[in-house]
Amino acid sequence: MKHLIFSFTTFVLISCGNKKGTNMASVELMGTEKAERPNLIFYLSDDQDIYDVGCYGNEKVKTPAVDALAKEGLLFKNAFTGQAICAPSRSQLLTGKYPIKNGCFANHTRSRPSIKSITKHLRDLGYEVILAGKSHVAPESVYDWDREWHGVEKETGPRPYIPLDSIESYFKTAKKPFFMLIASYYAHSQYFTVDNPKADDIKIYPFNEDKKNNQDFIKSRAGHYRSIEEDNKQLDTVLQLVDKHLDAKNTLFVYSADHGLSGKFGVKDVSLRVPFIARWPNVIKSGSTSDQLIHYTDVLPTFIEIAGGKATPDMDGKSFLPLLKGEDVKINDYVYGIRTNQNILKSEIFPSRMIRDKRYKYIRNFNSLEVVEKNLTGKPNVDYFIKRGAITFKEEPFEELYDVQNDPFEQVNLAQSPELKSTKERLIKDMFIWMKSQEDFLDETFGNMPIITPKGKKGFKLDQDTRSRQIPDSIKSTLKKGDFIVIEYW
Repeated sequence: MKHLIFSFTTFVLISCGNKKGTNMASVELMGTEKAERPNLIFYLSDDQDIYDVGCYGNEKVKTPAVDALAKEGLLFKNAFTGQAICAPSRSQLLTGKYPIKNGCFANHTRSRPSIKSITKHLRDLGYEVILAGKSHVAPESVYDWDREWHGVEKETGPRPYIPLDSIESYFKTAKKPFFMLIASYYAHSQYFTVDNPKADDIKIYPFNEDKKNNQDFIKSRAGHYRSIEEDNKQLDTVLQLVDKHLDAKNTLFVYSADHGLSGKFGVKDVSLRVPFIARWPNVIKSGSTSDQLIHYTDVLPTFIEIAGGKATPDMDGKSFLPLLKGEDVKINDYVYGIRTNQNILKSEIFPSRMIRDKRYKYIRNFNSLEVVEKNLTGKPNVDYFIKRGAITFKEEPFEELYDVQNDPFEQVNLAQSPELKSTKERLIKDMFIWMKSQEDFLDETFGNMPIITPKGKKGFKLDQDTRSRQIPDSIKSTLKKGDFIVIEYW
């Protein structure tokens, strides 16, 4: 593979919008000369978790470009996103703030208009900011790229491809430090069609063991693996372009994927734990690993520090630059996660929150069947949807506690273990402190099970059918003003 000595352009995710606007008050310069500041490139794959990558232990899927990148850089074993769904995951990466704080906590929603994203923060530090590929975040006033190139349709695949010609042209002519988010459309469905897929070609884990004889599952996973391979081909080409046209010693390159597919929408590790690899020659030791907890909200503060600035106090994330430099230091005591099942095709009321340290994870499912009666309002039209959500996820308990060090696939719920009572109480206390800091609409009280709905005609309203979900005619269009929370910045 020609690109084994990768360049170091930091790939970062960025979205919609155009043009500039400088406000140097947002970031404090730290004396770094512009010529010394590296390019930042963030390559983001779609719908893949760490169990979909060869260098993370899946020998069934072919990911040679990612595997080679890991040999040249730093592989993070405990990198997380806070929500397993496209727009909320990407918004964290670009704002340094968890989903509810930045406003994008349900799919197809927008960040708050007052949010300052990576585009303005890095532009203020003298960087050009570019999006190449999938956006999925809004509004344009928040994610205002200097340059923005979308996908290229080809007959060779079921999804658009990243704009390689535009990327190469830019690499050839770049005159100033830049941040580029290269956001792939793969391996999101539609997948490639694989003829005669075999179960032996699919990696089976405890979380999908029950499907190993399901031919539809095998066919879908085979197509997903093939799409992952296609994404790796694109990554390989990008790395070759980086090495050919850019100063490799002055480029930080980060590879990740936005969230897991097997656990999409959930808060288990298969949902939120993501591949995350960084290469930066002369800074990062090749073939190194880190088990420190890092989070997507940490990316923007890290990039700001590298660019010569200082993150703003309202960001949730912290810089992990010391880890890139080889220091084994704690970045986070905890990472957090949220689940919002509304505004998707299979919309139901079943919100969850998660807190995780390096050993233990606590999950609270606020509308589980165990507690649903305490959440009812006395309004039949509202209570129908509250009950429906609890019944849909009837197998999921009110509380979950896992020893992820000894039970990495979260198979044994220890929430009622007397020996772990103090651990659970600590996690509960700290989770609710965090939720309050996020201005979460959920708290420790029952009877507070909000219905959220999009403003205007956008999104999926709870009292309407979708192509994946039907409700009785008698309950359609019965939710009225006062029954739900309208997200004004939808």
